[in-house]
Amino acid sequence: MGRLSGFKYRQIVKKLKKFGFIFYRQAAGSHEIWYQPIHKKYTTIPNHPGDMPEGTLAAILKQADVSVDDFLNV
Repeated sequence: MGRLSGFKYRQIVKKLKKFGFIFYRQAAGSHEIWYQPIHKKYTTIPNHPGDMPEGTLAAILKQADVSVDDFLNV
């Protein structure tokens, strides 16, 4: 279990909103596109029940250009 384990969709979205991300549009299936207008960054977030896999969350943060430390400390 790494540092990014145990996060659910709602927790991730709540933290990303603090970085200025807003819901942009619904994507294929249960995926959503979120947008950060200041830095013009997009990220895709799957809206699935249960905990987000660590690799998926790491990919979301990489797309969003948010460091793991910043994400954990918000």
